[in-house]
Amino acid sequence: MDCCNTGIQKKHLIIIGGGSAAFSATIKANELGAAVTMINAGLPIGGTCVNVGCIPSKALIRAAEQVHHSNNHEFRGIQTSGHVADFKALMDQKQELVQELRQAKYVDVVSDMEDFTLMEGHASFKDASTVSVNGQNIHGDAVLIATGATTFVPIIPGLRESGFLTNETLFELDTLPDSLIVLGGRYVALEVAQMFARFGTRVTVLQRSSRILPTETLDITDTLTAFLENEGIEIVTGVSLISVLRDGYRVSIQAEENGKQREFTAGQLLLATGRKPNTDGLGLSSIGVETDAIGAVQVDESLSTGVPGVFAAGDVIGKRMFVYTAAAEGALAAKNALTGSETPLDASLLPWVIFTDPQLAGVGMDEEEAVAAGLTPDVSILPMSHVPRALAARDTRGFVKLIRDRDSGRIIGGRVLAPEGAELIMEISLAIRHRMTSTELAKMLHPYLTLAEAVKLAAITFDKNVNQLSCCAT
Repeated sequence: MDCCNTGIQKKHLIIIGGGSAAFSATIKANELGAAVTMINAGLPIGGTCVNVGCIPSKALIRAAEQVHHSNNHEFRGIQTSGHVADFKALMDQKQELVQELRQAKYVDVVSDMEDFTLMEGHASFKDASTVSVNGQNIHGDAVLIATGATTFVPIIPGLRESGFLTNETLFELDTLPDSLIVLGGRYVALEVAQMFARFGTRVTVLQRSSRILPTETLDITDTLTAFLENEGIEIVTGVSLISVLRDGYRVSIQAEENGKQREFTAGQLLLATGRKPNTDGLGLSSIGVETDAIGAVQVDESLSTGVPGVFAAGDVIGKRMFVYTAAAEGALAAKNALTGSETPLDASLLPWVIFTDPQLAGVGMDEEEAVAAGLTPDVSILPMSHVPRALAARDTRGFVKLIRDRDSGRIIGGRVLAPEGAELIMEISLAIRHRMTSTELAKMLHPYLTLAEAVKLAAITFDKNVNQLSCCAT
């Protein structure tokens, strides 16, 4: 018997899309011995993350941090200053990184792949196993919809006529705007707002809800709001937009803030108002694939649409909208589509990060979610001022919060608001995954003067006052 025989006959998987879910599915299908036809339209292959999302934004966020920290530090005897001297050069360097990673992590990955075909064009279903592109009908054993999502554009009088930036056009700027209005108050809105403010742009954030990040607890949102406002960012909540008007090089927004009329003006307007799945023109209804009110493809736990042989993964299903979940979904959907298995995706423990400074990261339940789940939570909050590494770095902003189930003592959630706090979230994730108690976590040896020690100290804080402990004591 052939040791490498998977028992799968040569099958053909059609993938509509060219982003993270699509490429992950391609790799899995290739491992399973299937032929793949990828049909891409819109963004270059690689999709949102590498082209107009994660990669360019995080590169520029780090550049903005360099500017900010050169002008704002607590070390005596050191004088530094920084500013953006050549914004276009900065954007060009960002684009070089985008092109480098797109080539290395996408183009080169499939360049030598057997039985792989890339087609550029807009696809539509002829039937459940046939897709039309550029006047050509392509037949497959299974089809994966992985078309991603784009910025949701709200209906506001004058908005479309006035022009606006999205994550797809923001990174094409070659001139630093003097002022920027950001519509929205979640991940993208806050990251971009702080980034441009640190570059020297006057930034106003307009949020419809009563606070930014409305799904997080008040201690998180109030603290992060204060940090952002201390950097000069104007955050206006409880805002209803009435109209948008562009007059030459300025955009003017008429709005109502908590019942009062207000006008906001700036040189540029960025929409960070959520994401809308890309399903227009696919002909999904003609083959019985259901979508919700915003166009998200409806799937079961195995990522099947319910139409035999048709699966969907990534932002187009409108659920998690992270590049790493899209990749996991793409691989799983390809496996299920080609093998007939119905393996569900385990997204029960999903860590997330917002790349503000300080960074905000979370995993598992917060205390309010724990109560809603019928648990009795204990909460430990450790200010970063108790962490030796933060003290040595002269930056004690933020805190680490752990949530445990009182009955079992097990860690069930965590939130980190701290400089480079995202680097701590996987330790908390593993503690939850392995059902560790706060006592077990506190007893683990952590190297002294590392940021990770904050997690240990937060675990200790459930039962002890860390002010009464010497360094490294438990």
